[in-house]
Amino acid sequence: MNKAEFIWMDGTFVPWDEANVHILTHTLHYGNGVFEGTRAYQTQKGLAIFKLREHTTRLLNSAKITMITPNFDLETLEQAQIELLRKNHFKSNVYLRPLIFLGYGVMGLYHVSAPVRTAIAAWEWGTYLGEEGLEKGIRVKISSFVRNPVKSTMGKAKAVANYLNSQMAKFEAKDAGYDEALLLDDDGFIAEGSGECFFIIRDGVLISPPNDNSLESITQGMVLELARAKGIPVERRRVTRDEVYMADEAFFTGTAAEVTPIRNVDGRVIGNGTRGTMTKELQEAYFDVVYGRNPAYEHLLTYI
Repeated sequence: MNKAEFIWMDGTFVPWDEANVHILTHTLHYGNGVFEGTRAYQTQKGLAIFKLREHTTRLLNSAKITMITPNFDLETLEQAQIELLRKNHFKSNVYLRPLIFLGYGVMGLYHVSAPVRTAIAAWEWGTYLGEEGLEKGIRVKISSFVRNPVKSTMGKAKAVANYLNSQMAKFEAKDAGYDEALLLDDDGFIAEGSGECFFIIRDGVLISPPNDNSLESITQGMVLELARAKGIPVERRRVTRDEVYMADEAFFTGTAAEVTPIRNVDGRVIGNGTRGTMTKELQEAYFDVVYGRNPAYEHLLTYI
């Protein structure tokens, strides 16, 4: 990966290669930690973080869900992200990774006495699923792994433990020659990708499954807002796998994935097998927002 010069750790800027933790760090053994994925874009007015407040709020909400008491407040974490970008002097688009975790000092499953630590890393990172995928679309496999059900975990938390499920689904898809995985929920309906929310388009209607057992996606919410502003009919409802096969268009959304078209699912060609018309329209509208080209949404950007 692309190294930066500094990582913020508990209020201090630490050189990248010195940002280390003890081998008995609690989160490393028991999986209770929470994180965020946030992007900053090189706009005409300089580097700008997209939806800093929403992402930082979700980080703290994730900590609340998983019974971790943060050691820094919202404003401090926001300012730390801003200062980290300034200190690293990035020249291209940046991905930020705030992480609240349980450190060294306590072992065993009862975690409340473990010291709470916070770190924020940032590095230059391009398109998660490939530049070609943004234009031509990707191939997706419906996974044999079911999305973590709400009766056994808490999907509204962006918790590190939740992503073992995603890793296994992603590996399975890649190993089978696909680009990404799509997971069903415990009832057999579409849930989400390994790290993305899912949309289909049928007969001019934009359809996305509810967030019943998936993360409340900030990017998904932005795309839905843009669609409504354009007068596109929107439905939030359950979707079956066979309905996906019949879709006119499909795409993923996420901070890392942005808006990535899907051209094939389980060997079935979606639409005409390339980026669809509505997908392209929403993709371009999204990039206009994050790059500061749409004045109506410029308030969502925090300039560095």
